[in-house]
Amino acid sequence: MPAYYRNALAFNEMLLSFYFVVCFALIGISAHQWDWEPVAFFVVTIVVLLNGHKMNARINSVAYAAISIAWCWWHNEFLGWHYSGHLLLLPVVLLVFFNIFNPPWFKIAMCAALFAFRMVLFSRSMNAVPVYTLGHTAGIVAQTVNSITLFGILAADAILFSSSIQDTERKLRLDNQELHKEAGTDPLTQLPNRRAMINTIEQFRKTNPEEPFCVAIADIDFFKKVNDTYGHNCGDYTLKTLAELFRKNAGQDYIVCRWGGEEFCFFLPGKNIDQAWNVMFDLNSAVKKMPLKYEENEFSITITIGIEENDFRSPMEDILALADKKLYMGKITGRDKVVM
Repeated sequence: MPAYYRNALAFNEMLLSFYFVVCFALIGISAHQWDWEPVAFFVVTIVVLLNGHKMNARINSVAYAAISIAWCWWHNEFLGWHYSGHLLLLPVVLLVFFNIFNPPWFKIAMCAALFAFRMVLFSRSMNAVPVYTLGHTAGIVAQTVNSITLFGILAADAILFSSSIQDTERKLRLDNQELHKEAGTDPLTQLPNRRAMINTIEQFRKTNPEEPFCVAIADIDFFKKVNDTYGHNCGDYTLKTLAELFRKNAGQDYIVCRWGGEEFCFFLPGKNIDQAWNVMFDLNSAVKKMPLKYEENEFSITITIGIEENDFRSPMEDILALADKKLYMGKITGRDKVVM
């Protein structure tokens, strides 16, 4: 059983035990007769409260319901209907409905049973005289005590249950955000993946239909040689180091993603092809100067880049295909260059 439900039960039982003591004193002072039934209710409630952490929460909730139902019966028989003791059935209904292990049919059946019990109490109060007759002042006090107890229990339960629901919703929202992030993130480089990049570009095209932009696809030259010479772990190290360089140099110029394998894709919003070429040329130069060292092995890499500008007509797939075609042209004409 969730902690918030156990806390609600404990608070309800604590408030009820205090309430029984007040009722004991109120009846004794007003009716000039000390009736010990409220004390018995107090003792039973305290025993349940003190053992609540040991017993099964469902048993605890049944015990609380039994105490509340028995008290409502006693209160109706001895003090009558008009002091609203029967309203202490409402927290029982609340606890029944917030018990996550109760199936819907059980909750409806319990609600109907409690309603029927309340109507029985009302019917008896119409045909019977209460044992104790409280004076005017005592009656006001009794009504006030019952109201404070009822609203205190309902308020506490509502706060506990609503806070739990809000915490659960907050956790779900954070979990969903994390899952969404993971779904759009390359696990090795922690860069956005292909899906995330396409979504980013399409969103830009939708919200900025008149703005120029370029896309560029870069590929590591002779990456297979790195893997074959130094091992695949070194290849992973190279990809992660390169991704960090791309992140460091991005600024406001571009967004980069891992396109797949040793390929990276760049989105340069607001830039024409000449501006994009300058950015990519500087990045190409930075890659050549980037020191790489893995297990005492020092080496360097180069990249080839193909750039294509948005023509405001072609679908995104065609623009990316043209950038990839220019990348291929750079590969077959010597590598380590930027082709536009």
